[in-house]
Amino acid sequence: MMSPEDSFSYCEQLTKNHYENFPVGSFLIPREKRKYVWAIYAFARTADDFADEGRNPSETQDDLDRRLKQLDDWEKNLDQCARGSAEHPVFIALSETIQKLEIPVQLLKDLLTAYRMDVRQNRYLNFDEVFHYCRHSANPVGRLVLLIFGYREESLHVLSDKICTALQLANFWQDIAIDFAKNRIYLPQDQMRRFSVSEEDIRAGEGTVALQFLLESCVQHTAALFNEGLPLCDSVGKDLKWEMRLTWLGGTSILRKIVRNRYDVFKRRPVLTTGDKFVLLLKSFLPGSLEPLSL
Repeated sequence: MMSPEDSFSYCEQLTKNHYENFPVGSFLIPREKRKYVWAIYAFARTADDFADEGRNPSETQDDLDRRLKQLDDWEKNLDQCARGSAEHPVFIALSETIQKLEIPVQLLKDLLTAYRMDVRQNRYLNFDEVFHYCRHSANPVGRLVLLIFGYREESLHVLSDKICTALQLANFWQDIAIDFAKNRIYLPQDQMRRFSVSEEDIRAGEGTVALQFLLESCVQHTAALFNEGLPLCDSVGKDLKWEMRLTWLGGTSILRKIVRNRYDVFKRRPVLTTGDKFVLLLKSFLPGSLEPLSL
């Protein structure tokens, strides 16, 4: 059986081998905390791969059932891990994380619920359904990070939910074309009807006027959530403040790029370049540099 130290190293390598807008468990986080971030990320990343890796619209029900079986097995490992029994390196590291930091296992199970939704559901009737997804896919991540740093106040967790939901929405608007290739649309169906946007418009990969108006509405809604969560960035200590500020700046920068590209996410997918990340890193350390987003 792998030692806890080697298990955390395994999680670190898995984390660093996946693309993110910003590195997970970066140098902005105190070294003694990073291994716990890596353990949680490795758990979530692997489960997400079960739901999504190699996904294509031609998959059969047997293929989908296989993905669900993998997620069920992953949850069984989680239950055993919570009882102190683990063999897989991710769960060896996660077991120490759960026990030492008193992490509620339900938050990790919420993530698995979101991944099962990825397998079973590819259209969302309204924003209520989208927010239900975000409550399981994104919000637990922010709460887990706060718990790693010992922040257990519900008021802080509520602010975190705002930012995490906004980050998830920004990713949805950023990746409309990528998600559609997987036969997945996160734009609420009632909003598509309201703005006269069809699936054919998305399939065509063109930023029609109707789609631009729809995305403008979605982006404004997302900006409001970022602004509601902004106080969190300066409500935590220096151990987490800089990472929180950088995360907020990264998410809002994606929205700015969508606006700058006139809401056409097909011709030019909004991403953060290396130069963007460097500028945002510097900005995150500047006092008064985080102001409510106005688009």
